[in-house]
Amino acid sequence: MSESPPTTPACYRHPSRETYVRCTRCERPICPDCMREASVGHQCPECVAEGRRTSRPVRTAFGGGAAGRLGYVTRALIGLNLALMVLSIISARGGDAVAGAGFGGLLGGSTPLTEWGSVLGLWAPLGPFGPQEGIAAGEYYRLVTAMFLHYGILHVAMNMWALWVLGRSLEATLGPLRFLALYLVAGVGGNVAAYLFSNPAAATAGASTAIFGLFAALFVIMRRLGRDTSTVIPILVVNLVFTFAVPGISIAGHLGGMVTGAAMALVLAYAPRARRSLVQLGGGVVIGLVLVGLTLMRTAALLA
Repeated sequence: MSESPPTTPACYRHPSRETYVRCTRCERPICPDCMREASVGHQCPECVAEGRRTSRPVRTAFGGGAAGRLGYVTRALIGLNLALMVLSIISARGGDAVAGAGFGGLLGGSTPLTEWGSVLGLWAPLGPFGPQEGIAAGEYYRLVTAMFLHYGILHVAMNMWALWVLGRSLEATLGPLRFLALYLVAGVGGNVAAYLFSNPAAATAGASTAIFGLFAALFVIMRRLGRDTSTVIPILVVNLVFTFAVPGISIAGHLGGMVTGAAMALVLAYAPRARRSLVQLGGGVVIGLVLVGLTLMRTAALLA
Protein backbone atom coordinates (compact mmCIF):
# COMPACT_ATOMS: atom_id res chain seq x y z
CA MET A 1 0.00 0.00 0.00
CA SER A 2 1.58 3.33 -1.10
CA GLU A 3 1.56 6.41 1.10
CA SER A 4 0.23 9.76 -0.19
CA PRO A 5 2.85 12.50 -0.54
CA PRO A 6 2.85 15.19 2.22
CA THR A 7 0.92 18.35 1.35
CA THR A 8 2.43 21.82 1.54
CA PRO A 9 0.87 23.99 4.28
CA ALA A 10 -1.32 26.89 3.10
CA CYS A 11 -1.86 30.29 4.70
CA TYR A 12 -4.84 30.12 7.05
CA ARG A 13 -6.09 33.48 5.74
CA HIS A 14 -5.29 32.81 2.08
CA PRO A 15 -5.78 29.06 1.45
CA SER A 16 -4.55 29.29 -2.15
CA ARG A 17 -1.07 30.41 -1.05
CA GLU A 18 1.44 27.81 0.05
CA THR A 19 3.88 28.71 2.82
CA TYR A 20 6.30 27.13 5.26
CA VAL A 21 6.28 30.13 7.66
CA ARG A 22 4.24 29.89 10.83
CA CYS A 23 3.12 32.51 13.35
CA THR A 24 5.46 32.33 16.33
CA ARG A 25 2.50 32.87 18.66
CA CYS A 26 -0.33 30.64 17.40
CA GLU A 27 1.79 28.49 14.98
CA ARG A 28 -0.68 28.82 12.12
CA PRO A 29 0.86 29.07 8.63
CA ILE A 30 1.00 32.60 7.21
CA CYS A 31 1.93 33.94 3.77
CA PRO A 32 4.17 36.99 3.19
CA ASP A 33 1.15 39.34 3.07
CA CYS A 34 0.09 38.20 6.55
CA MET A 35 3.52 38.32 8.18
CA ARG A 36 4.02 40.96 10.87
CA GLU A 37 7.51 41.38 12.27
CA ALA A 38 7.83 40.52 15.96
CA SER A 39 10.69 40.50 18.44
CA VAL A 40 11.23 36.88 17.41
CA GLY A 41 10.13 35.74 13.94
CA HIS A 42 6.76 36.80 12.53
CA GLN A 43 3.22 36.89 13.84
CA CYS A 44 -0.15 36.82 12.12
CA PRO A 45 -2.41 39.92 12.09
CA GLU A 46 -4.81 38.45 14.66
CA CYS A 47 -2.06 37.73 17.18
CA VAL A 48 -0.61 41.21 16.68
CA ALA A 49 -4.03 42.78 17.33
CA GLU A 50 -4.53 40.60 20.40
CA GLY A 51 -1.12 41.61 21.72
CA ARG A 52 -1.99 45.28 21.37
CA ARG A 53 -5.22 44.79 23.30
CA THR A 54 -3.59 42.94 26.17
CA SER A 55 -0.29 44.85 26.43
CA ARG A 56 -0.10 47.67 28.96
CA PRO A 57 0.53 51.08 27.36
CA VAL A 58 3.80 52.81 28.20
CA ARG A 59 3.34 55.58 30.77
CA THR A 60 5.52 58.43 31.99
CA ALA A 61 6.60 58.82 35.60
CA PHE A 62 3.46 60.88 36.26
CA GLY A 63 0.96 58.65 34.47
CA GLY A 64 0.92 60.36 31.08
CA GLY A 65 1.08 58.77 27.66
CA ALA A 66 4.37 58.22 25.88
CA ALA A 67 3.03 60.13 22.86
CA GLY A 68 4.13 63.29 24.65
CA ARG A 69 7.66 62.64 23.45
CA LEU A 70 6.54 63.68 19.97
CA GLY A 71 5.47 67.13 21.19
CA TYR A 72 2.19 67.27 19.30
CA VAL A 73 0.45 69.49 21.89
CA THR A 74 3.36 71.93 22.01
CA ARG A 75 3.38 72.21 18.23
CA ALA A 76 -0.40 72.65 18.12
CA LEU A 77 -0.30 75.43 20.73
CA ILE A 78 2.43 77.25 18.83
CA GLY A 79 0.51 76.87 15.59
CA LEU A 80 -2.67 78.25 17.19
CA ASN A 81 -0.86 81.27 18.63
CA LEU A 82 0.82 82.05 15.32
CA ALA A 83 -2.42 81.65 13.39
CA LEU A 84 -4.19 84.09 15.69
CA MET A 85 -1.27 86.51 15.34
CA VAL A 86 -1.80 86.48 11.58
CA LEU A 87 -5.52 87.07 12.07
CA SER A 88 -4.72 89.92 14.44
CA ILE A 89 -2.50 91.56 11.83
CA ILE A 90 -5.19 91.12 9.20
CA SER A 91 -7.83 92.63 11.48
CA ALA A 92 -5.61 95.70 11.98
CA ARG A 93 -4.53 95.81 8.32
CA GLY A 94 -0.90 95.78 9.37
CA GLY A 95 0.21 98.74 11.48
CA ASP A 96 1.31 98.41 15.08
CA ALA A 97 0.53 94.70 15.20
CA VAL A 98 3.64 94.09 13.09
CA ALA A 99 6.06 96.82 14.13
CA GLY A 100 5.26 97.03 17.80
CA ALA A 101 4.38 100.20 19.67
CA GLY A 102 5.51 99.46 23.21
CA PHE A 103 8.84 99.31 25.00
CA GLY A 104 11.54 99.05 22.33
CA GLY A 105 9.01 97.58 19.91
CA LEU A 106 8.48 94.63 22.24
CA LEU A 107 4.77 95.17 22.70
CA GLY A 108 2.60 95.96 19.72
CA GLY A 109 -0.48 98.10 19.61
CA SER A 110 -3.96 96.70 20.02
CA THR A 111 -5.99 95.37 17.11
CA PRO A 112 -9.71 94.62 16.74
CA LEU A 113 -8.93 90.98 17.59
CA THR A 114 -7.01 91.77 20.79
CA GLU A 115 -9.69 94.26 21.80
CA TRP A 116 -12.23 91.45 21.48
CA GLY A 117 -10.29 88.75 23.32
CA SER A 118 -7.92 90.38 25.82
CA VAL A 119 -8.39 90.41 29.60
CA LEU A 120 -10.55 93.48 30.29
CA GLY A 121 -12.27 93.97 33.61
CA LEU A 122 -14.98 96.49 32.90
CA TRP A 123 -15.16 99.38 30.47
CA ALA A 124 -17.98 101.58 29.23
CA PRO A 125 -16.80 103.08 25.91
CA LEU A 126 -19.85 105.36 25.60
CA GLY A 127 -19.85 106.60 29.18
CA PRO A 128 -21.30 105.37 32.47
CA PHE A 129 -24.77 104.93 31.02
CA GLY A 130 -23.71 103.22 27.80
CA PRO A 131 -23.15 99.51 27.09
CA GLN A 132 -20.36 97.90 29.07
CA GLU A 133 -17.56 95.63 27.87
CA GLY A 134 -15.29 93.24 29.73
CA ILE A 135 -15.34 90.17 31.91
CA ALA A 136 -17.58 91.78 34.53
CA ALA A 137 -20.08 92.44 31.74
CA GLY A 138 -20.33 88.71 31.10
CA GLU A 139 -17.49 88.24 28.58
CA TYR A 140 -15.83 85.43 30.56
CA TYR A 141 -14.39 83.92 27.39
CA ARG A 142 -11.65 86.57 27.66
CA LEU A 143 -10.02 84.56 30.47
CA VAL A 144 -9.24 81.88 27.87
CA THR A 145 -8.81 83.78 24.60
CA ALA A 146 -6.31 86.24 26.08
CA MET A 147 -3.65 83.56 26.46
CA PHE A 148 -3.62 83.00 22.68
CA LEU A 149 -3.45 86.66 21.57
CA HIS A 150 -0.36 88.89 21.40
CA TYR A 151 0.64 92.50 20.94
CA GLY A 152 3.13 92.44 18.10
CA ILE A 153 5.52 90.09 16.34
CA LEU A 154 8.26 90.33 18.95
CA HIS A 155 5.77 89.59 21.71
CA VAL A 156 4.55 86.38 20.12
CA ALA A 157 8.06 85.36 18.98
CA MET A 158 9.50 85.50 22.50
CA ASN A 159 6.60 83.58 24.00
CA MET A 160 6.63 80.90 21.30
CA TRP A 161 10.38 80.40 21.67
CA ALA A 162 9.88 79.86 25.41
CA LEU A 163 6.96 77.51 24.73
CA TRP A 164 9.07 75.49 22.28
CA VAL A 165 11.89 75.11 24.81
CA LEU A 166 9.75 74.38 27.86
CA GLY A 167 6.82 72.66 26.23
CA ARG A 168 8.64 69.75 24.61
CA SER A 169 10.39 68.79 27.83
CA LEU A 170 7.29 69.06 29.99
CA GLU A 171 5.05 67.31 27.47
CA ALA A 172 7.47 64.40 27.24
CA THR A 173 7.56 64.15 31.04
CA LEU A 174 3.86 64.62 31.77
CA GLY A 175 2.20 63.25 28.64
CA PRO A 176 0.00 65.22 26.21
CA LEU A 177 -3.22 65.52 28.24
CA ARG A 178 -1.57 66.44 31.54
CA PHE A 179 0.68 68.96 29.82
CA LEU A 180 -2.30 70.56 28.08
CA ALA A 181 -4.15 70.75 31.39
CA LEU A 182 -1.12 72.40 33.01
CA TYR A 183 -0.84 74.94 30.19
CA LEU A 184 -4.52 75.88 30.23
CA VAL A 185 -4.80 76.06 34.03
CA ALA A 186 -1.70 78.27 34.29
CA GLY A 187 -2.88 80.51 31.45
CA VAL A 188 -6.36 80.96 32.90
CA GLY A 189 -4.92 81.39 36.40
CA GLY A 190 -2.69 84.21 35.23
CA ASN A 191 -5.60 85.89 33.45
CA VAL A 192 -7.77 85.59 36.56
CA ALA A 193 -4.98 87.26 38.57
CA ALA A 194 -4.82 90.07 36.00
CA TYR A 195 -8.58 90.46 36.33
CA LEU A 196 -8.32 90.58 40.12
CA PHE A 197 -5.45 93.00 40.58
CA SER A 198 -5.13 95.11 37.41
CA ASN A 199 -6.92 98.27 36.39
CA PRO A 200 -10.31 97.02 35.16
CA ALA A 201 -10.13 99.36 32.15
CA ALA A 202 -6.66 98.10 31.10
CA ALA A 203 -6.50 95.29 28.55
CA THR A 204 -3.85 92.55 28.74
CA ALA A 205 -3.11 89.51 26.57
CA GLY A 206 -0.36 87.03 25.79
CA ALA A 207 0.79 83.48 26.44
CA SER A 208 3.13 84.76 29.16
CA THR A 209 0.68 83.71 31.87
CA ALA A 210 0.95 80.10 30.74
CA ILE A 211 4.69 80.38 30.06
CA PHE A 212 5.41 81.51 33.61
CA GLY A 213 3.31 78.59 34.79
CA LEU A 214 5.51 76.26 32.73
CA PHE A 215 8.66 77.76 34.28
CA ALA A 216 7.32 77.08 37.77
CA ALA A 217 6.12 73.61 36.77
CA LEU A 218 9.53 72.70 35.36
CA PHE A 219 11.14 73.58 38.69
CA VAL A 220 8.58 71.53 40.67
CA ILE A 221 8.83 68.50 38.41
CA MET A 222 12.62 68.51 38.28
CA ARG A 223 12.69 68.63 42.07
CA ARG A 224 10.24 65.72 42.20
CA LEU A 225 12.48 63.69 39.89
CA GLY A 226 15.56 64.53 41.95
CA ARG A 227 17.24 66.46 39.16
CA ASP A 228 19.45 69.54 39.41
CA THR A 229 17.40 72.78 39.28
CA SER A 230 20.32 75.20 39.37
CA THR A 231 19.83 76.07 35.70
CA VAL A 232 16.11 76.80 36.08
CA ILE A 233 16.31 79.29 38.97
CA PRO A 234 18.46 81.94 37.19
CA ILE A 235 16.18 81.88 34.13
CA LEU A 236 13.11 82.27 36.33
CA VAL A 237 14.72 85.14 38.25
CA VAL A 238 15.69 86.92 35.03
CA ASN A 239 12.13 86.65 33.76
CA LEU A 240 10.77 88.01 37.04
CA VAL A 241 13.16 90.97 36.88
CA PHE A 242 12.09 91.53 33.29
CA THR A 243 8.45 91.45 34.41
CA PHE A 244 8.96 94.19 36.99
CA ALA A 245 11.39 96.31 34.94
CA VAL A 246 9.63 96.60 31.59
CA PRO A 247 6.66 98.97 31.45
CA GLY A 248 3.37 97.65 30.13
CA ILE A 249 3.81 94.05 31.29
CA SER A 250 1.09 92.54 33.46
CA ILE A 251 2.85 91.79 36.73
CA ALA A 252 -0.29 90.21 38.19
CA GLY A 253 -0.74 88.01 35.12
CA HIS A 254 2.82 86.70 35.20
CA LEU A 255 2.86 86.05 38.94
CA GLY A 256 -0.63 84.54 38.84
CA GLY A 257 0.37 82.18 36.05
CA MET A 258 3.49 81.17 37.96
CA VAL A 259 1.59 80.44 41.17
CA THR A 260 -1.21 78.56 39.41
CA GLY A 261 1.25 76.59 37.29
CA ALA A 262 3.22 75.62 40.38
CA ALA A 263 0.03 74.49 42.14
CA MET A 264 -1.03 72.36 39.18
CA ALA A 265 2.46 70.90 38.89
CA LEU A 266 2.42 69.93 42.57
CA VAL A 267 -0.85 68.07 42.00
CA LEU A 268 0.53 66.27 38.94
CA ALA A 269 3.91 65.44 40.45
CA TYR A 270 2.97 64.39 43.98
CA ALA A 271 -0.28 62.51 43.41
CA PRO A 272 -0.01 59.05 45.05
CA ARG A 273 0.62 56.29 42.54
CA ALA A 274 -2.29 54.12 43.72
CA ARG A 275 -4.93 56.72 42.78
CA ARG A 276 -2.82 59.00 40.68
CA SER A 277 -5.24 59.85 37.87
CA LEU A 278 -8.15 60.42 40.26
CA VAL A 279 -6.11 62.69 42.54
CA GLN A 280 -4.70 64.62 39.58
CA LEU A 281 -8.17 65.16 38.14
CA GLY A 282 -9.60 66.14 41.52
CA GLY A 283 -6.74 68.55 42.20
CA GLY A 284 -7.22 70.20 38.84
CA VAL A 285 -10.95 70.57 39.50
CA VAL A 286 -10.28 72.16 42.90
CA ILE A 287 -7.90 74.70 41.34
CA GLY A 288 -10.48 75.44 38.68
CA LEU A 289 -13.20 75.99 41.28
CA VAL A 290 -10.96 78.37 43.20
CA LEU A 291 -10.37 80.38 40.02
CA VAL A 292 -14.11 80.46 39.31
CA GLY A 293 -14.80 81.67 42.85
CA LEU A 294 -12.20 84.44 42.62
CA THR A 295 -13.59 85.52 39.26
CA LEU A 296 -17.13 85.77 40.58
CA MET A 297 -15.95 87.73 43.64
CA ARG A 298 -14.15 90.24 41.43
CA THR A 299 -17.16 90.56 39.17
CA ALA A 300 -19.43 91.25 42.14
CA ALA A 301 -17.00 93.90 43.42
CA LEU A 302 -16.83 95.70 40.06
CA LEU A 303 -20.59 95.72 39.65
CA ALA A 304 -21.32 96.80 43.22
